[in-house]
Amino acid sequence: MVRFAPYKRFSWPLRWSLRILTTLLVLVLVAVGGIVWVVRASFPQTDGELRLPGLTKAVTVRRDGFGVPQIYADTAADLFRAQGYVHAQDRFWEMDFRRKTTAGRLSELFGDSTLEIDKVVRTLGWRRVAEQEINLLTPEAKAGLDAYAAGVNAWMKDNEGPTARSLEYAVLKLTNADYEPEPWTPADSLAWLKAMAWDLRSNMDDEIERAVDAATIPRERVEELFPPYPYDRHQPIVTTGGVRDGAFTSGDRATTATAAADALRRVSATLNAVPSLLGGGSDPKGIGSNSWVVSGEHTDTGEPLLANDPHLGPRMPSIWYQAGLHCRTLSPACPYDVSGFTFSGLPGVVIGHNRTIAWGFTNLAPDVADLYLERVRENTYEISGTWAPLETRTERIEVAGGTPVDLTVRTTRHGPIVSDVFAPVAPLKTEGVEVALRWTALDPGHTGNAIFMLGRAGNWAEFRKAAAQFEVPSQNLVYADTSGNIGYQAPGKIPVRSGGDGKWPAEGWTGEQEWTGFIPFDELPTAFNPDEGFIATANNAAVGPGYTHFLTDDWAYGYRSQRIADRITQAVSTGKITKDVMSAIHQDSHNGLAPVLVPHLRRVGGADTALFAGWDFTQDKDSAPAAYFNAVWRNLLALTFHDEIAEDLRPGGNDRWWEVVRRLLDDPSDTWWDDVRTPAAEQRDDILRAALAAASEELRGTLGDDPKAWTWGDLHTLELTNETFGTSGIGPIEWLFNRGPYRLSGGKDAVDATGWDAASGNYEVNWVPSMRMVVDLADLDASTWVNLTGASGHAFAGNYADQAGLWAEGRTTPWPFTEEAVGRATADELTLTP
Repeated sequence: MVRFAPYKRFSWPLRWSLRILTTLLVLVLVAVGGIVWVVRASFPQTDGELRLPGLTKAVTVRRDGFGVPQIYADTAADLFRAQGYVHAQDRFWEMDFRRKTTAGRLSELFGDSTLEIDKVVRTLGWRRVAEQEINLLTPEAKAGLDAYAAGVNAWMKDNEGPTARSLEYAVLKLTNADYEPEPWTPADSLAWLKAMAWDLRSNMDDEIERAVDAATIPRERVEELFPPYPYDRHQPIVTTGGVRDGAFTSGDRATTATAAADALRRVSATLNAVPSLLGGGSDPKGIGSNSWVVSGEHTDTGEPLLANDPHLGPRMPSIWYQAGLHCRTLSPACPYDVSGFTFSGLPGVVIGHNRTIAWGFTNLAPDVADLYLERVRENTYEISGTWAPLETRTERIEVAGGTPVDLTVRTTRHGPIVSDVFAPVAPLKTEGVEVALRWTALDPGHTGNAIFMLGRAGNWAEFRKAAAQFEVPSQNLVYADTSGNIGYQAPGKIPVRSGGDGKWPAEGWTGEQEWTGFIPFDELPTAFNPDEGFIATANNAAVGPGYTHFLTDDWAYGYRSQRIADRITQAVSTGKITKDVMSAIHQDSHNGLAPVLVPHLRRVGGADTALFAGWDFTQDKDSAPAAYFNAVWRNLLALTFHDEIAEDLRPGGNDRWWEVVRRLLDDPSDTWWDDVRTPAAEQRDDILRAALAAASEELRGTLGDDPKAWTWGDLHTLELTNETFGTSGIGPIEWLFNRGPYRLSGGKDAVDATGWDAASGNYEVNWVPSMRMVVDLADLDASTWVNLTGASGHAFAGNYADQAGLWAEGRTTPWPFTEEAVGRATADELTLTP
């Protein structure tokens, strides 16, 4: 017998090298095989049969080619039990991570690296408030949450062990072998609403920015950085009407300035420690959204069309999970036939439509959070000249691989003290100024009821009844129904103050700026079938300046909303609005500042201003002028403001800064143009020339010496990053979970709001339209939608990122709703049996 000796013809050192390489190759192949097995072990079963204990009858789950489930059941309890099971099949790691975040228990997973996050969340007490809200639920909502939790827990029991649950658990096992998820509870679901409210918390950061700036810049100059809303150029959402007969129809701070500024800087650090669970970074200024609805008088079908695209931070997987919930026979006991975008971990549909109505959300952003400066002496604080005891409690934070940490939380009548989270407390700090947070989300509320009520609402009156329960976060709700009606409602728990307007931190010891109540729901802005025949919302002013109550002055400045309104008006003037027109508006990349700034840039000339000749101010990913303009804008902001504004508060470049610079362009010698770090007295054109030159030098260094070959998409890229292991710093692990980059069109405060942060020094995308939908009320099966990533949370599953490319190209997918249409689109069918 002759043995095959593949290495014998080589010298012995080389033979040994080849043997080692072969051995390594075998080990790699075994490792890869193991990884493949681990990855695939957690993929859910999506066809055949599975047992789900507790069901009264069998439930059918039909998934289309994108893995989107449509769930059919005979009872509401079965429906929500199945939704919990299906959510867990695709997204349990995400759900577990979220509940650990909202409970301030991340350190149980990741050790002391997340201790600061836990300290802030425990101080705010999200989970404590969620537990109190259980008692405020309607029987319908409580039953739905209980059934949902039972479905999640049934899945957990069927899938024990890290490899059966998710690849993330297998990775976590390498550093935290003892972690085991706990059973799901209704409070886990409700706590997620606190995370929503935190990310959409309106003007709290602006309040801090004003006060900190005012410590080094005169107050009147600070006010110049927060211009008033331009009502003369950008219309509010509700253009007419006011409050009549209880319904809407269509001091001296010198002595504490230094201490307050220091405390507020600590608050800023505290706020920024909490990750945005709606994705991306912790800066809420980037969170916006677009929604608009057009009456049938302006559409080609004669029935309304409704569009929505909430702008949130990009993440992998997407914040949204598409699903349908269908009672086989509608009845008072089983009233749901609804489809749309859900949050994993929360039962029901958040945005979407049922067989009669459709709705969309954008952030109303009223001022629902106030910072109170408190004079604190040891364990007391001042109230109108007297000293009252601080409420205190101790929170124990368990730390994986370490010893538990005890956190002392101190609370005044206004709320928890948030300025000392990372600092020692009494008795080491005996006296000074601290900052307490008064925020509507820290009061137990009824928002948990609203999700269920929206899903079964059948008309405008029932929709408004559901909206009245949607207390936190306050949202602009747009509406359409199959009877041809369109509408708008601003809901929310919005405070009435005895003094002040919440734009600056209040002196808590005076008692002069207290919350005395909340604006009655019936007095909040609303509109039903307005004369314009359409409604557009994009975080702009909800109502005109004559409105009776104070909502906020820190709106988005209306560039997106006015562009949407102008596009609709233009389309109506030449024909009828179609679904394609609605989708085209989603893709509108027009830069609202460019028509104002570019003429000044061309006037001073030089550098590469020839690129602006003939530019239509759109920001396509292949556009050279868009690349140059945005680089000029970033450099212009740095040259104008970085000399006087603290590094952590430097302009990010949103539409507030568009308004600031718009005014400055009319005043060549305004002091903001002068760089106080130089002996020269710079003026407007000096800064414009410098910005043009700096941008040219920058882009030649990054994109090459041919300006015509520059493209916006080469700068403006999106990396879809897993919210946990996607930033581990370990290349192979990041490769497992992240996707991209994608070259994108659009820009900050374009309708296609692919935002970026000018203060960061790059153009990478940090806010996106997290989904897009167009609902056709004439034929619900003709509606379209797209998610940012995909249905699955399992890396390498077919539906992990299968919608990302379509989303990046501005495309949408069919959205079947009726049972017949769902049947035609079904790729997998799973039966859940009792």
